Amino acid sequence: MTSLGIPGLAPALEAELRESMHKVESLLFSHIQGDYPLVEETSRHLVAAGGKRLRPLLTILASHYGDKNKFGIIESAVVCELTHVATLYHDDVMDEAPLRRGVESANNRWGNTVAILTGDYLFAKVSALLADIGPEAVRLQASTFERLVIGQIMETQGPRAGEDPLDHYLQVVADKTGSLISASARFGAMASGAPSDVKETLTVFGEKIGIAFQLADDVIDIASESFESGKIPGTDLREGIPTLVTLNVMKSKKREDQDLIKLLKSPIKDEKTVRQVLKTLRAHDALSESREQLFGIARDARTALGPLPVNDVTGALFSLCDAIVDRSA
Repeated sequence: MTSLGIPGLAPALEAELRESMHKVESLLFSHIQGDYPLVEETSRHLVAAGGKRLRPLLTILASHYGDKNKFGIIESAVVCELTHVATLYHDDVMDEAPLRRGVESANNRWGNTVAILTGDYLFAKVSALLADIGPEAVRLQASTFERLVIGQIMETQGPRAGEDPLDHYLQVVADKTGSLISASARFGAMASGAPSDVKETLTVFGEKIGIAFQLADDVIDIASESFESGKIPGTDLREGIPTLVTLNVMKSKKREDQDLIKLLKSPIKDEKTVRQVLKTLRAHDALSESREQLFGIARDARTALGPLPVNDVTGALFSLCDAIVDRSA
């Protein structure tokens, strides 16, 4: 791992985080080993592709508010990352995504059935770790998984009659992304025996920073001309998936936006049209409005950190807020 993704870390803390994340990587790969070669190959596919490892890193950081050497911290970090990876296998089937983390998606390579079963296999491996960590961890995972599923169902169904599409979308983001990142912070505090008020503060922070993380990806999908998010820019346009930017466009009443709104209501399959829509969106007020909304959520995350003690770990969490916002610049 070359970068932890958090600027300005205190040298001693950075060294400790690197050591802990090395342990996470080792357990992550060893725990998914199995007796059936295809399952091992498919389950390693997205784990080996990398990713930002935000969730386990947050678990490790949160553990520094208690006894950072206690059993269950590394295991909890792996639970969070494996849960995330398992949901990616399922998400890609539902979205028919051809690419994930810069590599061919499992469903594209092995088919939908194998991709779904690989996700199920990883959930089984998560359960084995949770059994060793204890009942409180099992309950946290169960409530988090419930939110993940509800968020996916809400996204599939779309907003109810009369419901504001943007409010609906932000709730989907809170459930699909915020819940697991929030749980990642709570797992670390819980496993380390951190004080209950610290645990609650980190839980709130995790939810806010998780929402900001997804909204930053929304902005990047439009604004970036690179593969920074692990997806081809404009992927959500091609799949007809509403995002913060497109929802901000679609609430416009301006006459000049009506043709664009019509295009955004359905998947855009023609590549020339995708390129033209991206160009239009990059110059649209909706992109700057989306950035402002992202900045607002990031400010909420920073505010949530207020009750925590002033130390290098809290400083790292503040820097994490900055890093997530800076991704969308």
